Amino acid sequence: MGHSEHVHPDLTKNQSLVMGALSQAKVPMSAYTILDQLREEGFRAPLQVYRALDKLVEFGMVHRLESLNAFVACSHPNCESHETIAFTICEICGQVRELSDDDLSDRLDEIAGKANFALKRSVVELSGICRSCGDH
Repeated sequence: MGHSEHVHPDLTKNQSLVMGALSQAKVPMSAYTILDQLREEGFRAPLQVYRALDKLVEFGMVHRLESLNAFVACSHPNCESHETIAFTICEICGQVRELSDDDLSDRLDEIAGKANFALKRSVVELSGICRSCGDH
């Protein structure tokens, strides 16, 4: 198979299949795209995909991009330790990059604190044009 390095020891078969599909994808995938890709593996219902995705998100192995209603495999091995995750999303090629920035985390904590809010987790989505698309 070749993507066994991404497999979490406690994943169910469905979770492993979904994780594998996302790990190989170059762009974020919707649950329906994942379902289409995994039909031969016995996936029949979107619910099966959503259940697997919920768990993978909980494990910190997959992130949900709200603005795209799509999912992306985490590119940092110990991501559950990041309270703030930032993504750049290119509007032209659809490429998504995960950024880890401690200054951003600290700043968001500060802003939340001023608003009397205890920040637990935040996902920042930056939409724009990546350098390779901008150079054309």
